[in-house]
Amino acid sequence: MFEGFYKVRFQLADAVGRSVMHVGNGKMLGGNSAFAHIGTYEKTADGLTIEIKTFRHNPDPHYRAMAGTDNATLIAKGWADGDLVRFKGEMKELPGVPFQSVMTPIREDEAPIAGSVGEGGIANGLYSIHLRMLDGVDGGLTGVMLLNQGRILGGDASFYYLGSYTAANGRWKGQILNQEHTPARDENPVFGGHEVGIGFSGSYDDEHAVLEATALAGKRSLRLTAALRLMHRA
Repeated sequence: MFEGFYKVRFQLADAVGRSVMHVGNGKMLGGNSAFAHIGTYEKTADGLTIEIKTFRHNPDPHYRAMAGTDNATLIAKGWADGDLVRFKGEMKELPGVPFQSVMTPIREDEAPIAGSVGEGGIANGLYSIHLRMLDGVDGGLTGVMLLNQGRILGGDASFYYLGSYTAANGRWKGQILNQEHTPARDENPVFGGHEVGIGFSGSYDDEHAVLEATALAGKRSLRLTAALRLMHRA
């Protein structure tokens, strides 16, 4: 089965990046700290063909575009390698420059049971999320979050999120479990090395959402706020 939730390591020439990706119903939706990845796939007799477009959601120039442009398109072919899925291809903007990636499944059985979504519930889709610590604590996270009928999947280059939410009439609340898929203690000492439980509540409209939350990272209880922006309706 190709469908599921994955961490991804990808390489364009000598440049290496990481992300998370959800695959299902012909769509591939994911991203990392600066870019959203939105694409489609088809199963063929030889494996898979995919087309994925990249869109910047974080203006921080520290995160450079591997293809030299914020909006790029990947064309690749893939095949199963045990539990892994491997791809080779190229970017339309850089013909002849080799691209390769490997997708490793993330177990979803730790995710909470999906919550209920009532009248006027938050839109299903892929959102960018920008999280900021409160109370004078340095740090934060940026990434992507897929909301789908009361379930949360998401992450960035180092972390992945599993969670659930309830939503109705412009208000939502839920819980998220944040874990590393790639060691991040040196880059993010607040969350790196910890399994972080987050409880949140907030509001939303057709294109945006906000939340306030309390996170438990090790023995530290931290307050934070986050802003979400819808990038692709699912």
